[in-house]
Amino acid sequence: MGAGHAHKLYRHGHSPVHALPAHTKLLAVLGFVLAVVSTPREAMWAFAAYAALLAAVAYTARVPASYLLKRLVIEVPFVAFAFLMPFVVPGEPVVLLGVTVSEAGLWDAWNVLAKGTLGVAASVLLAATTELRELLLGLQRLRLPPMLVQIASFMIRYGDVITDEMRRMSVARRSRGFEARGVRHWGVLAKSAGALFIRSYERGERVHLAMVSRGYTGTMPVIDQVTATPAQWGRAAALPVSALAVCLLGWTL
Repeated sequence: MGAGHAHKLYRHGHSPVHALPAHTKLLAVLGFVLAVVSTPREAMWAFAAYAALLAAVAYTARVPASYLLKRLVIEVPFVAFAFLMPFVVPGEPVVLLGVTVSEAGLWDAWNVLAKGTLGVAASVLLAATTELRELLLGLQRLRLPPMLVQIASFMIRYGDVITDEMRRMSVARRSRGFEARGVRHWGVLAKSAGALFIRSYERGERVHLAMVSRGYTGTMPVIDQVTATPAQWGRAAALPVSALAVCLLGWTL
């Protein structure tokens, strides 16, 4: 984790949210999500308040609404599942826009859609304001098992390596006039997948030998000891504490 590693979700900036240490933001998002999922589904106003809190964070982080909305497309499968629930969940029938649906299914769909969207939006904001390297260091700072942190680190880096290898192989095929147009070309693609696996395995062995020759004993050295000041903890706690207050009001009002 010694080298920087930007990712497509990250939006470079110098906002107060970007400046917070990664482990404080991880705990803040976790606390926010726990508050959201603990809120009763009938308290609709509470979910509007959560959305306002995330909008305030996005404004502070200078993350445009268009940037956030584009990346919320990842939850489309869950949205489709939520829209099916009024038709498949048994319950008291009600008429909505001329269609008979289940009242319990409507509440379940609202519950999944509202809480899922807020959770995804919080995760997108975390990714947009934190580099992958910082996230991994934050997980390490939070005492996540070192082996899991290393697996995540290698997975991220080798994902890019394999993607680049696939791109080079695709360019090589096209330079030889090959274009996959039907079932009869699946054999060539299957052979390419096998070659990609072998190359990736050999690359992994070479990297491991290089790491061992440089003193790797199973643990990655910690280069940056990132700590957070009380003021930074306070700023990071603003989101989950506010969300907790909304959750408590949702249960009492």
